[in-house]
Amino acid sequence: MSTAPQLVVHRDKELMAQAAAARLITRIVDAQASRGSASVVLTGGRNGNGLLAALAAAPARDAIDWSRLDLWWGDERFLPEGDPERNVTQAREALLDAVPLDPERVHAMPASDGPHGSDVDTAAAAYAEELAAAADPSHHAPVPSFDVLMLGVGPDTHVASLFPEFPAVRETERTVVGVHGAPKPPPTRITLTLPAIRAAREVWLLAAGEDKAEAAEIALSGAGEIQSPAAGAYGRTRTLWLLDSAAASRLPRALYPPASA
Repeated sequence: MSTAPQLVVHRDKELMAQAAAARLITRIVDAQASRGSASVVLTGGRNGNGLLAALAAAPARDAIDWSRLDLWWGDERFLPEGDPERNVTQAREALLDAVPLDPERVHAMPASDGPHGSDVDTAAAAYAEELAAAADPSHHAPVPSFDVLMLGVGPDTHVASLFPEFPAVRETERTVVGVHGAPKPPPTRITLTLPAIRAAREVWLLAAGEDKAEAAEIALSGAGEIQSPAAGAYGRTRTLWLLDSAAASRLPRALYPPASA
């Protein structure tokens, strides 16, 4: 069942990134205190990488036990290992190489020169198997109960690599699928599906900049998930939209408290 979105609006994208990083540190520390470990799904793109860079610069980052953190990805560009356009490459540069993670718990999506070669659908199925193997059997779910799953919102309302009207956004069974002919380069990608996204305890949607204002307005105005994938992204206990004032500029003020600005 969906959770109603909560909105937090910050003055600019730098403040948004810093506040989101502080919020993420708190959630990870709380999860580790209560369950021993934490599980987070990262997002790429401008806002996702901005958050990771802010986290790298945050003194409180040392409160996290990095060895007890599982990192997953919401989507990936199906390119060779180490390609600068891959989300995992950008995440390593922004944060991951600077913190003492357990390499076994950094679950990068397969590369196009990996064991599955150029077969993106087989690579996606392999990632689905990796997620299933990490799931808690008592939850009877095909993916882990991620503590936080983060998604950047595209100007067309896409999240992960779920683009409006594309087959992937209509998927109701599989947790990971290959994407062919994506409307933005590169055309071949791997993505979590909405069923996998909705398994997360908390889903955070990040949107900063004037080019995201229309997307936020559409997704938060009751649009359907096929036309507006961001509208179909929600968590089991919380759905949080983290925006800057430019991205929130077309939203009615009734949607968010003045104090959050």
